[in-house]
Amino acid sequence: MSEQHHKDESWWVSPYNFKAEVLAARFPPKKVLIHDATLRDGEQTPGVVFRKEDKVAIAKALDAVGVDRIEAGMPAVSREDFDAIVAISKLGLKAKVFTFARAMTEDIDQALACGAQGVVIEVPIGYPKLVHQFKWTWEDVLRKSVPIINYARSKGLYAVYFPYDSTRAREEDLDNLLSAIMRESPPDSIGIVDTMGCATPEAIAWLTRKYKDITRLPVEIHTHNDFGMAVATELAAVGAGADVVHACVNGLGERTGNAALEELILALEILYAEDSGRNIAAIPALSDLVSRISGVPIARNKPVVGEENFTRESGIGVNLVVEKPLAMFAIHPQIVGRTGKVVLGKKSGKLSVSYKLGELGLGEADDALVGLILEEVKKLGNEKRGLVDDSEFKAIVGRLRR
Repeated sequence: MSEQHHKDESWWVSPYNFKAEVLAARFPPKKVLIHDATLRDGEQTPGVVFRKEDKVAIAKALDAVGVDRIEAGMPAVSREDFDAIVAISKLGLKAKVFTFARAMTEDIDQALACGAQGVVIEVPIGYPKLVHQFKWTWEDVLRKSVPIINYARSKGLYAVYFPYDSTRAREEDLDNLLSAIMRESPPDSIGIVDTMGCATPEAIAWLTRKYKDITRLPVEIHTHNDFGMAVATELAAVGAGADVVHACVNGLGERTGNAALEELILALEILYAEDSGRNIAAIPALSDLVSRISGVPIARNKPVVGEENFTRESGIGVNLVVEKPLAMFAIHPQIVGRTGKVVLGKKSGKLSVSYKLGELGLGEADDALVGLILEEVKKLGNEKRGLVDDSEFKAIVGRLRR
């Protein structure tokens, strides 16, 4: 969030202030770059298809939020994917446009033809992949990698070397590959790729330091969410010095998805106090757009963008939901363009009823009447197995006031 934004929005206050000894264990870069892979890895979500016009619309929305890079797709997939990347490259976005490539010269040529500025070059290194899928050794991976990295860089592309499934590689294979790559074809940056989402935050931090020690290159972190830790592992990588985080809007991606873009941005901004200049207020529109186009609904309790994140049914502290939201929520609702909301149901209390009477302009009620209204609200909520809506509440109040 920019300095100007902080000045203009006096309501924005972070309630978090970590002790020096906690921060001393972190060695983040001065600025964390965000590489969004929604248009490639996000589209690999089973059943999701982005047409050319969809990709262009999402790219514009990503740029409005302020991501640093957009991985616009893999041109080799289809002619329409190729054309979509060309169209995105011609938009004049602030974000740099990257493509995804196999270790093949034709994929690099297509990236160039699309007008991309960078390329993510994937090769396998996970031991199960090498043994069972490709029948390769790490030496085979090296032989296929060297000419392609050198070719991409000779053509002026920013080359991200992407040895995927790296968290399931044998340590000696990974060490040998990285050392040899640095001797024969150093890329511009190198990725830690937790393809199966099976690494712990501690393991990712350790691996980040290993990559840094061996290569002295910028390190990029790309994780999946199979154990629900994709965002946590990427933040651990940043704390260990990773320069770039990869993400997908709404956590789209294969199987359980990738690290969620919106969660990473909020965590970096609020928990780690990164003044990134990103337009957080534009996140809900981006999230809604991707949900609508992909056909993947947003869970109502989804972090950052869930519709009920700032909704309170329990009666305890209900008056603070609007008056002092940081007492009730981890972030101020306004940071994502929302306000606190009070709803009624089985778990409501007298404060909830009084609040709702005022909100709906139904006047005040004495304690006895509030108690009767609450009893009816709880009864209806129990019967419905859900919330009591405003029209039902008004009917209860009207009936009891006769």
